[in-house]
Amino acid sequence: MSATARPHILSVTVENKFGVLSRVAGLFSRRGFNIVSLAVSPTDDERFSRMTIVVDADETPLEQVTKQLNKLIPVIKIVELSPSEAVERELLLVTVKATADTRSQITELAAIFQAKIEDVGYDAVTILVAGTPAKLDAITDLLQPFGIAELQRTGRVALPALSRRPAQLRAVKAREA
Repeated sequence: MSATARPHILSVTVENKFGVLSRVAGLFSRRGFNIVSLAVSPTDDERFSRMTIVVDADETPLEQVTKQLNKLIPVIKIVELSPSEAVERELLLVTVKATADTRSQITELAAIFQAKIEDVGYDAVTILVAGTPAKLDAITDLLQPFGIAELQRTGRVALPALSRRPAQLRAVKAREA
């Protein structure tokens, strides 16, 4: 991979059928791309699933991969989402060592990040936090000194950002009484 490679977010709508995930992931693997994140879930139509694939790639080889993806029968639609035109989130579950002395600090830190304490043990707490990858990186860095026992991230999910054009208001004549 060259120095110009950067993360790309692909939203791929596929038929919800057996083997589709392995075919799509295999295509990236054969091309030597590192899949940074891969999330798959059903859409509002049970016949289809949406795959959010974050991949490090140069522009030109990525175009070749998307053309090859389009040739796969179960692929319905591929959209590349630029970070500035997408709403992207990720989920993090992290178990942090928590002594009687540090438990309140960890709880306050979770509150600052709008995280939720999901489980409490005698010597640890499990925290759930959702947000941008940068937010999850930040809370992970701040929890590190307490001692992270386990950590799991879901990978990114993303949708196109909605249009923000101002609504056109029509003048309404006052009704004469």
